[in-house]
Parts: sequence; C-alpha cells; structure tokens
Amino acid sequence: MFTSKGFSLCASGVAVVPIALTLLLFGCEKSPDKAVAPNIVNVSTVPAVVHAISRDLTLAGVFQPYQEVDLHGKVSGYIRRINVDIGDRVHQGQTLAVLEVPELQAQVLGADAGVARSQSDIARLRNEVTRAEANYAASHANFQRLKSASDQRPGLIAEQELDDAQARDRAASAQVDAAKSAVLTGEQSLGVSRADLQRVHTMAQYATITAPFSGVVTARYADTGSLIPAGTSNSLNAQPVIRLAQSDVLRLRMPVPEEDVPLVKEGAQVLVHVQATGQKFTGTIVRFTRNVSDTTRTMLTEIDVKNGDLSLSPGMYANTTLTLQHKENAVVVPAAAVLRGEHSVVWVVDASGKAQPRNVVLGIGNANAQEITEGVRAGEQVVVGGQSSLQAGQAVHETPAHMDLVNYTDAASQGGR
Repeated sequence: MFTSKGFSLCASGVAVVPIALTLLLFGCEKSPDKAVAPNIVNVSTVPAVVHAISRDLTLAGVFQPYQEVDLHGKVSGYIRRINVDIGDRVHQGQTLAVLEVPELQAQVLGADAGVARSQSDIARLRNEVTRAEANYAASHANFQRLKSASDQRPGLIAEQELDDAQARDRAASAQVDAAKSAVLTGEQSLGVSRADLQRVHTMAQYATITAPFSGVVTARYADTGSLIPAGTSNSLNAQPVIRLAQSDVLRLRMPVPEEDVPLVKEGAQVLVHVQATGQKFTGTIVRFTRNVSDTTRTMLTEIDVKNGDLSLSPGMYANTTLTLQHKENAVVVPAAAVLRGEHSVVWVVDASGKAQPRNVVLGIGNANAQEITEGVRAGEQVVVGGQSSLQAGQAVHETPAHMDLVNYTDAASQGGR
C-alpha cells in the first residue's frame, strides 16, 4: 500500500525512464510492509486506595439569643424610674424599672382594711359563741333539775313549767350552733379578704419590672414619666418597656437542605468558623425542628454556643461544617474517575495495560473522592482523565495523574461540599 509521498516518488520515475517504471512498480509492490504501531491512548491514572472518607455539609449559620423577650408592665402606670439602658448586663431578679400606680396603693389600703374588719367580726362572733354556750349551759342545767325533781316526785313540777324549761334548753342549744356557724362564715369572709389583699399586693408588685433571666438589654422603649399601658391589654398600643436577650449562651441556627435531613443526628459534631472574629471551635447539634419548611425546603437545626465574654453578638454569621457520613477503611477513588449515567462506571487499567470499564456500586462521596463498595479493588489503577476516547480492551499508556495521592485521600477524609 502506498503512502502519498511514496506514490509521488514512483510517479516521478515514470517521467524519466518508462522501462524503469515497471521495475520500480514491481519493486514497490514486492517491498515488505512496515509494522503499524498499535493505537495506544494516553490516560491519567491513580490507584484506588483504602482510606477513611467523609461527606460534609457546609452551611451559613446565624447566631440568635438563647432567649429574648419584651418586658411589659402588668399594670398601667407612669414610669417612676428606669434603671438600665441598652447594652447593660443584668442578672435575674434585678429591678429594671418601677411604675407609679397610685390607685393600686389605695386598693392595697382598702384590702388591708377589709382583712382587719373580717378579723374583728370573727372576734365578735366568737364572743357570741361563748355567750350562747353560757346561756345554753344555764338553760340546760335548769331543765335537768326540774326534770329530775319531776321524776322523783311526779306532780311536783307543773308540766307547763317543765315544757318551758325544755324549750329554753333547746333554744339555747340552737343559739350555740348558730353562733358557731356565724364564726365559720366570718372565717370564710376573712379568707376572701385575705385573697383580695394578696391580689392587690401582687398587682402592686407588678409595678416593679424585674429581669426574668440574666442577659443584656437590647432595646429601651420608654423613659421616666412615660405612660405604659398594661401588658395584658389586647390593644396594639400595649408598649413594652425593655427588651432583654440572653446572650451568654447563643443559638447557632443552620438551614439543612431537605435531602440531608435524614442524616442529621443529635450530638453530631459541627466545625464553626466565625469570620467576623476569626474564632474557630467545635459545636454539637442539640436540637432540630424535625419539620421541613414548605417555603425553603430546609430544616432548622441548632447548636448551643457558650458566650460568657459576649465576644459573639446575635445576628453574626458563621460558616458551619457538619459531617453527614463517615466511614473508615473504604475503597476510595477520585471523584473524577466515576462516570455517572444509567450505571456508574469506572475505567480500570488491567495487568496487560488495557482499559476495561467496570460497573460499580457507589458509597459515600464528596466533591473530591468517591467510595466504591463493589466493582473496584484497592490497588487497581483507575483512569481519571481521557475516558471519553476509550474502548473496552484498548491498550493505553498510563501517566500518573498530577493529583497527589495524599491530597485526594485527605480530601476524602475531610469531605467537602
């Protein structure tokens, strides 16, 4: 078979010597064929290795106060004094503001007087019981004497007189019962008076606004002399006095995508990086909503972060990295080695230097590395570049990939997404 160059050379001989053409053509046809080099394709390869692999999820989280509340006055009144301002740290039970409520003081005085009156009534009624018991004792003794004399000497005591004595005895006994009942009624009235006194005392205590927990004042809505409506009012004008946030412990909230929700577990470790302060630390997932939002298709997940020095402020953002899956001693290849389609395929160079496609079963994967659970053994050379030009059984020339083995296995263990 002639190359184009060889053909031109033989054709030039025809123009010079016609007889030589025959000899030349004969010589060209009889020359032995040169061996054609096989079609070898250059490919980049790396070995499959046994290594730990992780799949991590990196999310932007935001710090929120552990708890935050607007403090209202339970009663309506004027602010007599306010003791704190924004940024102040307060402790639980500390007085933050005091309201002036004159009508409550009058109610307290009236309730005190009601209790005193009930106590006086009870003392008077108890004296009535004593008097009634004395009358009953005299009437009963007189009836017993007359009855005894009548029994000893029938006819000595007139029946009318005996009946009158018995009636007086019974009336005196009824008066004792009535007096005792009046005492019980008085005691019940005293209980009502005391409950009313307790109520107004409690309402008076609401005029003092105290901190329900230790925290930081983040807003102040009123000043001395401001009229504050009662916090129990349904009116939109119900104005708070102070906003208090607990910031010594913060909630770091992360929106976990729907597809990763089944992999979120309480107690999982999370790496946190706060760019604003440069802080890096490890947190632990303590709670999540167990509910995927209809609008964002994410699940709110929280980490509690101690913040005793208040170096972190609510509203700051942080980058969080959560390990969703991890496995030791996995067969790992670079992610670039896996061709995904109807079936996942990895090209492997066999011992004879030929490329063979393998259907594989995938395990844990991340942006850099992929676990192979079936189809590739540790130590086999897998193709990471040039797969598109390969055919099954094609001879290849292997070139070690520039992908450092240590680098991609480290990437496998660190995950990444």
